[in-house]
Amino acid sequence: MDKFSFLNAAHTAYFADLYDQYLLNPDSVEPSWRAFFQGYDFGSESYGLNGEIVEGVSTQIPEQIQKEFNVVRLIDGYRNRGHLFTKTNPVRARRTYEPTLDIANFGLSNQDLDTVFSAGEILGIGPQSLRSIIVHLDKIYCNSIGVEYMYIRKPEEIQWIQDKLNVNDNQPNFTVDQKKHLLKKLNEAVSFESFLHTKYVGQKRFSLEGGESLIPALDAIIEKASEYGVKEFVMGMAHRGRLSTLTNIFGKSAKDIFSEFDGKDYEQEVFDGDVKYHLGWTSDRVTDTGAKINLNIAPNPSHLETVGAVVEGIVRAKQDDKYPDNPSQVLPIVVHGDAAIAGQGLVYEIIQMASLDGYKTNGTIHIVVNNQIGFTTNYLDARSSTYCTDVGKVTLSPVLHVNADDVEAVVHSVLFALHFRMKFKRDVFIDLLGYRKYGHNEGDEPRFTQPKLYKAIAKHENPRDIYAEKLIAQGIINKEYVTKLEEDYKASLEVNLEDSRKIEKTVITPFMENEWKNYVTVTEDEMMKPINTKVSKKELSKITQVISTLPKDKKFIRKIERLVESRQTMFDEDKLDWAMAEHLAYGTLLEEGYDVRISGQDVERGTFSHRHAVVKVEDSEEEILLLNQISDKQGKFFIYNSLLSEYGVVGFDYGYAMASPKTLTIWEAQFGDFSNGAQIMLDQYISAAEDKWKLQNGLVMLLPHGYEGQGAEHSSARMERYLQLCAKDNMYVVDCTTPANMYHLLRKQMKANFRKPLIVFTPKSLLRHPRCVSTVDEFANGSFKMLIDDEQAKADKIKTLVFVTGKFYYDLLEAQENLGRNDVALVRIEQLFPLPTDDIRDILKKYKNADDVVWAQEEPRNMGAYSHMLMHLDEAKTFRAASMRAYGAPAAGSSTRSKRRHQEVIDYVFDKTKNNQR
Repeated sequence: MDKFSFLNAAHTAYFADLYDQYLLNPDSVEPSWRAFFQGYDFGSESYGLNGEIVEGVSTQIPEQIQKEFNVVRLIDGYRNRGHLFTKTNPVRARRTYEPTLDIANFGLSNQDLDTVFSAGEILGIGPQSLRSIIVHLDKIYCNSIGVEYMYIRKPEEIQWIQDKLNVNDNQPNFTVDQKKHLLKKLNEAVSFESFLHTKYVGQKRFSLEGGESLIPALDAIIEKASEYGVKEFVMGMAHRGRLSTLTNIFGKSAKDIFSEFDGKDYEQEVFDGDVKYHLGWTSDRVTDTGAKINLNIAPNPSHLETVGAVVEGIVRAKQDDKYPDNPSQVLPIVVHGDAAIAGQGLVYEIIQMASLDGYKTNGTIHIVVNNQIGFTTNYLDARSSTYCTDVGKVTLSPVLHVNADDVEAVVHSVLFALHFRMKFKRDVFIDLLGYRKYGHNEGDEPRFTQPKLYKAIAKHENPRDIYAEKLIAQGIINKEYVTKLEEDYKASLEVNLEDSRKIEKTVITPFMENEWKNYVTVTEDEMMKPINTKVSKKELSKITQVISTLPKDKKFIRKIERLVESRQTMFDEDKLDWAMAEHLAYGTLLEEGYDVRISGQDVERGTFSHRHAVVKVEDSEEEILLLNQISDKQGKFFIYNSLLSEYGVVGFDYGYAMASPKTLTIWEAQFGDFSNGAQIMLDQYISAAEDKWKLQNGLVMLLPHGYEGQGAEHSSARMERYLQLCAKDNMYVVDCTTPANMYHLLRKQMKANFRKPLIVFTPKSLLRHPRCVSTVDEFANGSFKMLIDDEQAKADKIKTLVFVTGKFYYDLLEAQENLGRNDVALVRIEQLFPLPTDDIRDILKKYKNADDVVWAQEEPRNMGAYSHMLMHLDEAKTFRAASMRAYGAPAAGSSTRSKRRHQEVIDYVFDKTKNNQR
């Protein structure tokens, strides 16, 4: 008797469904069935050239059941590979892939086409002929939408996706009114670009032509998201299509955009502005259902993808501040270019943040405006992956590839993406496959590099006209309807153009103005004014007690217990170290209602094991944050060890600080030189955003810096690079030498009624240096000092005046004491920018008997602050420079050589005859 005869005893639909479950998730089926299917797969793994199954287990299964299994395999093939055979490219023949989805590759033949298979139940269409099943599969997987999702490892997500895809065969089903609305938004996109093309011939605008369906797509997301209770959108996109998005989605007046095209000067004098397709915008929109939604599009530089990290930070700040119980109410949308998303490593860094506690935003909708070309580079030269969106598979996110000419398919896809994000709180990617009508910009000649492609594009109808013809054919509209749509919209643009030309100057509206309404814009003079940062000893004592007391009912590593207890001891002995400076700064700010967020590599403990803001219970690894236990009404303390990223994380934290000025937002580099991985953020945002976009930002960057003989890496935070970026009033750069000064600096950052980025060169060896301590009174009653005079020096006896910054002061102090040099004064410049020139000149007058004025630094001559001093202080040109000679690397690899060079500089500070460092 046939040992598989039991297969005839039940309905074939049951076996087909069971086998389908097995293919999706083998562990979900009962073990004996799993073993059976494994045997079946093993036996039918290989097929002959004509599709016949190789002899094996499968040959012993009844033919009807075997064919059912083959149909299930066919369905699985479409699910896994259907996206490779879609009609998604509007202007190119797509690449071919093998094997195809031909039924012969699944052990089926033409003779089976009219056979009814129960496997149709899997697709929700009931028993159907193979022919009908294939039609159904082609509609779902191989039409205008290609879907990738089978790599997802959560069966409930796969099942949800398949159920969604089975509705209407994954085909759009819009009402007549909805179709007319789609045409209206398409017309706005097409007409806006053609109007600009006519009025501003040859001017760069990075038009959306070829991807106009982005506009109805964004419109649909906003309208539908309001039904989910989404209250705010934050969007990031580069240049292409930005002007159309600002006008037709965000409601920016076309009049303002025309003013920007006319190249008028700005009404405001305090900033330099930027090109029109970089500017940000904030507005409120009332949806069709009457819901009010706040819309933000972040300003972006020309460095593509940089804005993505900033957007995620803005979103997380809004979620933490306003919607902690339902973060999904803030929705990030990031619009990419195909070449950028594939080529920029930052994208990978951002995507790796998607599920991390410190950085997740409950899912981002990524839309790629896929031009199939980057500047002049064809897509075949722009990536090695099959798709530009393959980075999305890192987080097992679903990816939809859509023909940008099919507006209904585009909107259908983005609504699918929205539903998925709101349901599973995860990222989704939409690959909007279109083209670029003109060159990289409107003055570029694309036929130089893609003559064949641009012949096809020149003949290609725009998406509005394609859709209008479809609606005319359906009897929904006539040609006159389309003509009137275009005429009415262009007439409104003409009115805006006339109005714009009556205005003499361009006005730039601040981004996220509501969040910044209580803050003022200041110049350098205001930055130099003292700010009251005092806190009573009683309050400091109270906070010290909290951060020195671990829960009695939990077990901790003994070393941690001693370390935490030592905080109280330091307070009692009136010797507070650097870690206490941080803890008391954070604690007092939290008590005053500010939030504190710190992130970076290993910040919870601190790279040098000094902070221990998070303490782990020994047995359970439960996390204890003592700074969240100060009082009931305190602010929130967040601290997160970051992923091993600088560019992405600095971008994120900059965005966070941009959206939350009442949060002390800190990024700490593991070592100071790690910040060079985030150089684009420094150049494009941190140093320049206030000039370009009127953006204030209070991000604090802590950069460990100091020469301790550890080699070229990690000695220098490359302060010269930050100082070179300093101008007018764009940031603070500080190199503190005492815990009290650090304490007051951090408090000053929040107590000011303005915000500037703050770069702090923090110590390594000084974290535990016995002389690097401050008294409780210096914390309670002191203030931030831009310059620290030599308290021991007697002015009339000083012959050598030394200006120094940072940790090098303690090296010189030790040498001075060893040499007994009472004729030398060591003056510390704590704030390097804005440079306290008046204070420095007062010091020069005080020590007027000094005939030898020295600038001393441990960094090589071409590094450190020397060139900065020459640029910002005329008197520095007469200073004797004591430093290592210029080097390509910050320090020698040999500790012996490093120490020798370091000592030579120290010797030269005190004896100018030993001048071997020039």
